[in-house]
Amino acid sequence: MRPSNVAWSLAGLVAPLAVAALTLPALIEAIGMDRFGLLGLAWGLMGFAGLFDLGIGRAATLTIARMRGGGRTDQVPLVLRIALRMSLRAGLVGTALLALAVASGLHRHIRYPTALDAEVTLSACLLALTIPAQVVMATYRGVNEAFEQFRGISLVRIGLGVANFLGPFCIALYTQHLAALVGSLLLSRLLALYAYRRLANAHLKRHLAVIDPSADLAAAVDLRRQMLSFGGWFTLSCIVSPLITQSDRFFIGNLISTQAVATYTIPFEVVTQSLVVTGAISSVAFPNLSALYQSAPAEAAVVFRVWLRRVVTLMLAITVVIALALPTVLPLWIGPRLPAESVLVGQILCIGVFANSIGSMYYARLHAKGRADVTAKLHVVELPLFVITLYLLIGQYGVLGAAMTWSGRMVLDALLLALAPPDMAMAGEPRPGGHP
Repeated sequence: MRPSNVAWSLAGLVAPLAVAALTLPALIEAIGMDRFGLLGLAWGLMGFAGLFDLGIGRAATLTIARMRGGGRTDQVPLVLRIALRMSLRAGLVGTALLALAVASGLHRHIRYPTALDAEVTLSACLLALTIPAQVVMATYRGVNEAFEQFRGISLVRIGLGVANFLGPFCIALYTQHLAALVGSLLLSRLLALYAYRRLANAHLKRHLAVIDPSADLAAAVDLRRQMLSFGGWFTLSCIVSPLITQSDRFFIGNLISTQAVATYTIPFEVVTQSLVVTGAISSVAFPNLSALYQSAPAEAAVVFRVWLRRVVTLMLAITVVIALALPTVLPLWIGPRLPAESVLVGQILCIGVFANSIGSMYYARLHAKGRADVTAKLHVVELPLFVITLYLLIGQYGVLGAAMTWSGRMVLDALLLALAPPDMAMAGEPRPGGHP
């Protein structure tokens, strides 16, 4: 696992933080706490777009990385064709479902000023259009990750991440209309999709022979079965995991108010951005370990242990510094508009961030071995515990209860992932010539 790949991956995740730090206070001032709370919900809903990925992007990464590890890259174009067809269909289903939810008035269960109803309805329609773009984008990104094209991936991520904050900020200079703010998010994702597609196709043309995907029906059926086997379990994670990681702000909006969502979202966005470090490492680790488990399992075990120790040491230092700095930095950054509870919310979330950083490494290892079923089953077990605890603690402690629940779930998840036996292969799958 080359440090340069980690550095590029980290750069793609870190750059948006500077833009967020510069723009969020002014954005809040320009659009007000209610609209910012709704924009926070829009960001959260885009996280739910992973629900409709069906694990296809991740399955494409695993399949292509294993082909690279085994020296079998002739079928990569076939994998891409299959993945694109499945992801586009899934994305369109997601659009239809969200449009149906809007038509039925489901969004009105969120407590927001009635004067914003037209803006919220139009914004929800625009969000529905982002789902196919996000899903297909994930497939192309998965192909690029399988070939460890992290420089190009990072450049696209930088652009997308910057636009995620800078887009609404620039729009807010001219209008506060929520649909215009959300429209900038849709545009940025369409541009990112185009860039990921160009990057993947350019690499395939340079390094792989073009084949006719319809020429080998048996190979296509087998590849589709393999991808659906992995992606099916990952789909379950895609359904459950966003419900766990994003539902806290929706519970807050329903049980308290959109202003309370802003109270929670501000420290949440600040603290969880530190996960870019682990995200950079685990995103590189997954395709790298997937290939190594095919060609050199013993080396894969060594690589995992080295990077796990680095993540633990680095993230412990980062989360401690953030927790100590929040009482000073957050009020200076946001100003007098900062709700009093936001600092303590952020400090509680730091515990969960540290646990999540550890869990993400074990998550990457399990997926590199093809064991998406393990993580999916754990998420299913965690979901009812999380929802019940979230409801009870929000009722008892407000936004502080939401932070406690989120961090507690991250600690539990990390423990369960670490305890999962590492020496496993998918049922019916040949084990590579050794075990870590």
